[in-house]
Amino acid sequence: MDRTFDSLKREKRCLTLVRFVVQEHHARQVHFDLRLEIAGVLKSWALPKGPSMDPSDKRLAVMVEDHPVQYFDFEGIIPAGYAGAGPVIVWDHGICVMSDGTDPEEALAKGKMVFELSGNVLKGGFSLVRMKGSGDKNWLLIKKRDAFSHPGWALRRALTKEKERALQERVPPCQMI
Repeated sequence: MDRTFDSLKREKRCLTLVRFVVQEHHARQVHFDLRLEIAGVLKSWALPKGPSMDPSDKRLAVMVEDHPVQYFDFEGIIPAGYAGAGPVIVWDHGICVMSDGTDPEEALAKGKMVFELSGNVLKGGFSLVRMKGSGDKNWLLIKKRDAFSHPGWALRRALTKEKERALQERVPPCQMI
């Protein structure tokens, strides 16, 4: 059974809910961007190989600059001359429930975030763990073993030629002056 925002609000335990989005970004190199809405901004990680539903995959997640919340549903073609030029689409989105009511800002500062995602593609438990000895930017996104785990899972890109033709050139909100 999928958990919705309303059903999660009705649960008796203390929950910390944040929105999440994963954007498929065809810039110089195709990658995926995981964004969690925390403290009024989208905390963001670039995932060179994208997320995985296979617990044996530990995916590099490079923390990048915060994005404004207006970027949450951004889709379009970032024009040449702007950072990240190329097509961007929403690959998945939904609700992120922090483990045991954990404050996301505190978990972020400590370098370990444990949460459950309820999206169209990504479901179940995940953790984001800062890698030791590699500065503050390199993290690992790891799928927990649970009912939603899928060993051998293969990522499917969502940007088709048809979808790309439908996109319009747009300057993203994070680059507007």
